[in-house]
Amino acid sequence: MAQARTDNEPGFVLHTWPFRETSLIVEVFTRHHGRMALIARGARRPRSALRGHVQPFTPLLLSWFGKSEVRTLHGAEWQGGVEPLNGLPLMCGFYLNELLLKLLARDDPHEALFDYYRATLVELAQPNGNDLERVLRRFEKHLLSEIGYAATFHEEAETARPVRDDTRYVFVPERGPYADEDSGVSGIPVSGQTLLDLDQDRLDSPITRTEAKLLMRALINHHLGGKPLYTRQMLKELTEK
Repeated sequence: MAQARTDNEPGFVLHTWPFRETSLIVEVFTRHHGRMALIARGARRPRSALRGHVQPFTPLLLSWFGKSEVRTLHGAEWQGGVEPLNGLPLMCGFYLNELLLKLLARDDPHEALFDYYRATLVELAQPNGNDLERVLRRFEKHLLSEIGYAATFHEEAETARPVRDDTRYVFVPERGPYADEDSGVSGIPVSGQTLLDLDQDRLDSPITRTEAKLLMRALINHHLGGKPLYTRQMLKELTEK
C-alpha cells in the first residue's frame, strides 16, 4: 500500500530534538494540517540537504510521507518573507512557539492562526522592535480564541451588562468578569478600563499593560493545566536586567 504523501505544505519549525545518531524529530506548525511531528532522517549529518532548513521562524514548504503519528520529512524548501529574529524579539518568538507546542493538539488545522502567527513573526522582526508587549498580548488573545477558549472582556458574566471603565472586576476563567463589589467569587482582579482596553487591543497605559499581562498569564496558566512555560521565565529575566 502506498504511503500518504504531502508536498509543499507551508509550515514553520517549532522545535527540534536529536533522534538516534544522525536524525531529528521536528515539531512543525503547518497551515492545512496543524501541529505535527516529523522525523528528519540524517538531518544532523554535515552534508544533509535538510540540515540548514529545519530552523525555527523560517517560512518553509514542507514535504513528508507516512500515516503514523510521526511522519517522515523528505523535503524542506525555504520560502522567505520573514526577516531573522534577534535579541528580545527572538525570545518572544520562542515564547510563541512554546505556547503553540503546549496548547495545540496535533493534526488539528488552524489556518487563520497559522496566518496570524506568520504575521506576528513579521511584526517581531521589524527594525527597532515593535511594541513587544502589545504584540504578545494580541497573539495570546488570538491563540486562545482560535482554540476555543475565547475570553469576553467587554461585558459582564451572567448579566451581559457592558463592562464599565470606572469599576473593579474579578475575572473568572471560562466565565468572564464579575463586578467586584457584589461578585462573591474568586478570580483575577482587574479594572474595567483594562478589560475594555484589552478588548480593543489598546495597551498604551502602564496600568493596562501591567494588568493585561497578569490577566493573560492567568488565563493561559488555567488552560495549560499546570504545564510550565520555560520561555516565560527567560523573558522575565531578560526584561528585568
